[in-house]
Amino acid sequence: MHSFDEEFAGERGRRNLLLLAAANFFVIITDTVYQISFRNALLCAFALVVLVGSRNSSCRNVGSEEEKLRTARLQMVDQQLRQRGIRDQRVLQAMAEIPRHLFVPAAWRSSAYDDRPLPIGEEQTISQPYIVALMSESLLLSGEETVLEIGTGSGYQAAVLSRLARRVYSIEILPNLAETARERLANLGYDNVTVIVGDGNYGWEPGAPFDAIIVTAAAPQVPQALLDQLAEGGRLVLPVSLEGEQHLLRLRKVKGNIIREDLGLVQFVPLVGGSKREANQ
Repeated sequence: MHSFDEEFAGERGRRNLLLLAAANFFVIITDTVYQISFRNALLCAFALVVLVGSRNSSCRNVGSEEEKLRTARLQMVDQQLRQRGIRDQRVLQAMAEIPRHLFVPAAWRSSAYDDRPLPIGEEQTISQPYIVALMSESLLLSGEETVLEIGTGSGYQAAVLSRLARRVYSIEILPNLAETARERLANLGYDNVTVIVGDGNYGWEPGAPFDAIIVTAAAPQVPQALLDQLAEGGRLVLPVSLEGEQHLLRLRKVKGNIIREDLGLVQFVPLVGGSKREANQ
């Protein structure tokens, strides 16, 4: 028979063994969890480094591309415009700031600042930078005018005019081009431009008279409606087909008379339309 002290000692020993086993189990579990947590932490840290590195690389690539386009734009202004005789500083500044590459299809963006017209769809083109500058300068704008543009196209010429005049109305006969240009101009913040779907041969009577009118396609003759909607002292700049060649003309209304200047030979797509129909916004 065991005494009470022996039984108590045995019970205490078993309890100690259980406590020791529990302690060892806790250490093992803690160590395992620690190892798992540490491993997970390392994986998370590695993933974060990769993510940040990838993001920085993307940012660098985007920044590098934007810088290339900005450099190309400034070179365009210097080499294609200033060196060819464009002197209006407001025109030069506008074209140095406006992102021409956002007005051409993505496939042509790398060529946006080349010295040539580019296709924009619907068998239409965006004029070469020099022609945009020449026509803009020829309008003799001071910043207070209301201007009518015939042939919105991509919206680039309208964007340039928006920085040179108080208000610009632009008519485009092709609905898809008009809608795309309208959205593009709005998204880029050119909020003093209104794009209208209609036949530009007949101008836009609701906005007349206009201080300046520009036509960005070659007409077989000067549309009479545009002369009628030109304000006294106003300027109309447009390409016209004369004896098989296209001439860029500037027409001024002085005391009701039209004074014509020939600014040289050009090459434009034909002016579409000519059937009478009312323009609508």
